[in-house]
Amino acid sequence: MLLKGIDFGPICGASGVQGFFGEGYWYHRVLKPVGLDFRGMTFVAKTTTLNPRKGNMPLRRNFTPCEILPESIVVRPLKGIALNAVGLSGPGAKALFEQQLWQRRKEPFFISFMSVAENPTLRIEELAAFVELFHKYLPHFKAPVGLQINYSCPNVGLHMEELVHEVKSGLDIAFSLKIPVVPKFNLMLPAETAADIAEHRACDALCISNTIPWGQFPDRIDWNTLFPGGKSPLERFGGGGLSGKPLLPLLLEWLIAARESGLKKQINAGGGILSLRDAERVFQAGADSVFLGSIAFLRPWRIRKIISGINSQRA
Repeated sequence: MLLKGIDFGPICGASGVQGFFGEGYWYHRVLKPVGLDFRGMTFVAKTTTLNPRKGNMPLRRNFTPCEILPESIVVRPLKGIALNAVGLSGPGAKALFEQQLWQRRKEPFFISFMSVAENPTLRIEELAAFVELFHKYLPHFKAPVGLQINYSCPNVGLHMEELVHEVKSGLDIAFSLKIPVVPKFNLMLPAETAADIAEHRACDALCISNTIPWGQFPDRIDWNTLFPGGKSPLERFGGGGLSGKPLLPLLLEWLIAARESGLKKQINAGGGILSLRDAERVFQAGADSVFLGSIAFLRPWRIRKIISGINSQRA
C-alpha cells in the first residue's frame, strides 16, 4: 500500500492489536514460540481520543491493561469470534505524544484517532485540536507516519450512521498535516457512500472494517448461536462489537460492491481473516492491503505464516 510515496506494505495490524506503541500484551510473549510474531507487519497504534478516557478497560500508568483477562473482552476461540467493549480506554493524545515513543519509530506506521464528543460541532473541534497537537510533534518523527481516523468504534455511545456526515469536514481538517489520511469504517457503511468519501482530496485510502455492533446484520449473523440466549455477555457495557469469522463473507461482499460502485482509492481491509487463504480471498475481492486483528488471540500460531506468505506473494 503506497500512500503519498510512503510504502506501508501489504499487511497492517488492526488498530490496537499491539497496543499504543507496539509494546503488545502479556500473552504475546507467552505465544511467541508458537508463531505469534508481528515482524513484517505495519504497526497501527491503538486508537486514542483527544482527552483521557476511562472506557471499560482499566489501564496501568504505562497505559497497558490492569486486568490479565479484561472484563470488557470475551473470546470464543472454538467459534473463531471475539466480542469487545473496551471503549477506547486511554490517557489522551497529549500524554501519548509526550512519551516520544511514536517519534522514535524507524518504520512507517499509523496513528489512530477518534473524536468522541456528544455532538458534531464538538467532535469536529476535537479533531481540529488533535490535528493542531499533531502538527506540534510531527517534525520530531523519525519515520513516515499516517493518520487513521476512526469513525466506527461501537463502544463509545456513538453510531457510525451519525458520524459519516462528518467525514468530509474531518478530512478537510486533517489535510493540513500533509500525511496519508485513512478514514476507518465498519461494514454498515454503504459501498456507494464509501466511494463518494474516497473522492475527497484528503482521503488517501479507506480502512474497512471495524467490529460489527452487537445485533447488527441479524439475517447474516446468527447471534443466538454465537451467544446462546441472544444476550450479549457484555450487555452492561453496551453490547460490544463482534470480530472474527462471521465478518469475512460480509467483508468480501462489501469489497466487491465497493469496486463495482467505482471506488478506486486503495482499501486496507480486514475482518475474519484467520488464515492465509482468507487473506488471499480478501485481496481477490478488491483489497490493496489487509490487516490482522483478532487472529492474534483466536489463531496466534498462524500469524507468522500469514505475514510471511503475504509479503512473499506481494513483493
